Amino acid sequence: MQAQEVKQLVEENLTNTQVEVEGEGCNFQLNIISDELAALSPVKRQQAVYAVLNPLIADGSIHAVTMKFFTQAKWQAEHA
Repeated sequence: MQAQEVKQLVEENLTNTQVEVEGEGCNFQLNIISDELAALSPVKRQQAVYAVLNPLIADGSIHAVTMKFFTQAKWQAEHA
């Protein structure tokens, strides 16, 4: 599985979400930029992303995922 495939999958399934993906093979770090997800509790955020990724985790395409969540403003401030 490639990072670009993970990015595309998450962005297509979670509206108003931008994802920066690092990693390759089956281990990925996701930086998720979404005001909507950032407003949710940490558990609800992860549940939303895992709902998209679970089929790939179940079939072994993805083994490990770590996530960091950012609002648009926080992402811009840290990466400007």
